[in-house]
Amino acid sequence: MADLAARIALLEPSCGPSRLVAVDGPGGSGKTTFAGLLSGALDGAPVVHSDDFPIPWDQGPESWFSHLTRDVLEPLRRGSKASFRRYDWRTGTYAERLEVPPAPVIVVEGVSVARKECPAALRVWVEVPREVRRARVLARDGAEHAGDWITWTAAEDAWFAREPVAADARVDGTTFEVTW
Repeated sequence: MADLAARIALLEPSCGPSRLVAVDGPGGSGKTTFAGLLSGALDGAPVVHSDDFPIPWDQGPESWFSHLTRDVLEPLRRGSKASFRRYDWRTGTYAERLEVPPAPVIVVEGVSVARKECPAALRVWVEVPREVRRARVLARDGAEHAGDWITWTAAEDAWFAREPVAADARVDGTTFEVTW
C-alpha cells in the first residue's frame, strides 16, 4: 500500500488540484475495503462511495455517475469543495450532507467509476471470484436481496462488456495485493 501511495503522489492532478483515484470492480469485490486501506496509506485522503448516491438495483451501474459528476467532480474541477446529500438506499431517502474538500488525493470507489469520462489520475480494478462476491453482498445487504443480486450482476456484466476498464493497477480483493 505504501508503494501505491508513493506512486500516486507522483501523479499530476487530474480533477482540479486533486489526483483522483478511481477504484472500480464488480459488486462485492472489495472496493470499499480497499479504498479505506488506500485512504489510510494516503494520510486520510477523502473517499467518495458510489453507495452514497441513488443506485436502484434494477437500473445498473451507469445510473449513479451523473450525480457524482454534478455534485463532486464538477466542484472539484473548479478547485471548490464538493457537497452532496448521502442517499440511504435502505430507507430510500436522503440523509446527511457530506463534504469533499479539494484534497491532494481523492479516492472514488464504485462499480463503473473508472469509466472513460472519469478524470482519474489512476484507475484501479478490484476483483474476486463471483461466488465470493455473491456471499459478501448477501452478508452485507441481506438474503432478501438474492434476486436483486442476480439483476444487478447481469447489469454489471453488460456494463463491463460495453465499457471495459483500462486499469492502471489490479487488486486481489481477498489479499489486497496490488499488481501493475
